[in-house]
Amino acid sequence: MLLSDILTSVSPIEVAGATSIDIADIATDSRQVKPRHLFIAVPGTQVDGHDYIARATAAGATAVLCERMPESTAEGVTYVRVASTQDAVGHVAHHFFGRPTEQLDLVGVTGTNGKTTTATLLYRMFTRMGYPCGLLSTVCNYVGTEAIPTDHTTPDPITLCRLLARMVAAGCQYAFMEVSSHSVVQQRIGGLRFRGGIFTNLTRDHLDYHKTFDAYRDAKQAFFTALPATAFAVTNADDANGSIMVQNTRATRITYSMRDVADHHARILEESFDGMSLDIDGHEVFVQFVGRFNVYNLLAVYSTAVALGAEPKEVLVHLSTLRPVNGRLETIRSKDGVTAIVDYAHTPDALDNVLQTIGELLHDGQRCITVCGAGGNRDRGKRPLMAQSAVRGSQQVIITSDNPRFEEPEAIIADMLAGLDAAQRRHVLAITDRREAIRTACTMAQPGDVVLIAGKGHEDYQEVRGVKHHFDDHEVVRDIFGL
Repeated sequence: MLLSDILTSVSPIEVAGATSIDIADIATDSRQVKPRHLFIAVPGTQVDGHDYIARATAAGATAVLCERMPESTAEGVTYVRVASTQDAVGHVAHHFFGRPTEQLDLVGVTGTNGKTTTATLLYRMFTRMGYPCGLLSTVCNYVGTEAIPTDHTTPDPITLCRLLARMVAAGCQYAFMEVSSHSVVQQRIGGLRFRGGIFTNLTRDHLDYHKTFDAYRDAKQAFFTALPATAFAVTNADDANGSIMVQNTRATRITYSMRDVADHHARILEESFDGMSLDIDGHEVFVQFVGRFNVYNLLAVYSTAVALGAEPKEVLVHLSTLRPVNGRLETIRSKDGVTAIVDYAHTPDALDNVLQTIGELLHDGQRCITVCGAGGNRDRGKRPLMAQSAVRGSQQVIITSDNPRFEEPEAIIADMLAGLDAAQRRHVLAITDRREAIRTACTMAQPGDVVLIAGKGHEDYQEVRGVKHHFDDHEVVRDIFGL
């Protein structure tokens, strides 16, 4: 693509050099630059791309998009200055890769909890309906049925647009993606055209990045404010922030609820560890999920599918066949009747939701033993809250390590224990080694008890000092149970 064509997607302030040159690819990482590339110098939280312009041109970049013209320039290289490269990169990427979201229906899912489940179930449902689909999620990306590993909830703009272009080339009609608050603030979704947006819920998370809850909420709200009038905005009417999310949107508003009057409504008729009978908009359906929080996820899926034109009865049929996403309230039963549940719950609210669900399904004399931790180099304020949530909903708690990253696991555990009083601590053990913590919990459990292993879910690693060591809660439990 000619540089002059690419520049129609941004507003150049200054251009030094020819714009009739052909661009083979684009990059924001100088290490990925090859001959005939456009290098976009983006200021980051750790490094500034402007410091690597010379390295990029030395590697063969024939054009540079920047906010500050470099003091020395390379011969034969075109330099283009814009007000913000962070704002520009998404628009450039989307245009360079053929404006893929104008050729498929893209639906974004945002909120604190439920993003992965909602996006993945929509992908699975529409795939079963016979539509080629794409998925961009925390667990895995899919182009049709091809699985592509992922490292971030929302990829960088270039990776994102490259994947969306692959979806179009593969004939996908729909794409469902998680939209993180980071991606909104960092303009990773800039330039994309969304057919719809979904809001699941909002509780405390990522304050290590956003600093305040209001800033975190505003990042989520900005996604809906930016939706075009041709889009729809599906929102959880039962969440305190549900109406706030869509108060400034131009999109068509669609609400779902378990409590109040809404466009779509559901209630639980019967529930067990095997699933729930639900009433959704006056129709009874059995689903292989448990917990009120999953009812909300399923309602979001149902509301969105109907908004995309699917027949409600067909949607309900497919809902009944769907199974939980990997690491989301997954059940493993031992030969002697102990139930282990592996769940990704890593916020106080998510842990409360899972424990409430388990508590409602336990019978007299049955206990819940919870194994949980908190990630290192993240919001320290939620650590004592996690411990409090665990103690509130469990008869016994074992606090352990969960991705300590560059912190000492013992220090993280101490932060969690600081939220408990002396009476609460009598029901708590601290075991740093996660494998031993899980083994202890399973050994303590009697037939009929439930062992909740929270925090990692689908993750198959422990991140320590920048290194990811293989560790899978599912594998550990099955080994302990002799399965």
